[in-house]
Amino acid sequence: MAGVHFGFNNFKQLLDLNIGISERLDENRAESFTVLYCDFSTISQAVVDSSLAEILRMSDSIVNFESEYFFVLPYTDKYGAKIVRNMFGEFFARDVDSFMVSYPKDGENAEQLVEELRDIISVKFKNDLLCLDSFNQY
Repeated sequence: MAGVHFGFNNFKQLLDLNIGISERLDENRAESFTVLYCDFSTISQAVVDSSLAEILRMSDSIVNFESEYFFVLPYTDKYGAKIVRNMFGEFFARDVDSFMVSYPKDGENAEQLVEELRDIISVKFKNDLLCLDSFNQY
């Protein structure tokens, strides 16, 4: 197991791709995919790399900006994303700041999903996710 890592500048395109696949294949418009945000700033990079290899599926996508990681989990609702989050917590033997949004429940397009994620993280963790300032430029 191991997710596929994409450059941060491909984050918007990655979300657009997953939305397109969901619109084509998921007629009932259930939670087609979930974006899981995790702040790994308190974890060493070697441990983070080990956790990614062990926890994620080959179909999962990874985008990060320094220690802020965004996981696109296809055909995964929030319940499934919580399982992934809990697996990270077990691997690190501590909780990490995290939150998740699902398409289409939390947003009908990439911009809405990211804005919802950013709003919650800003309030919940006092983190403005400045890395997303350039999201619409890509």
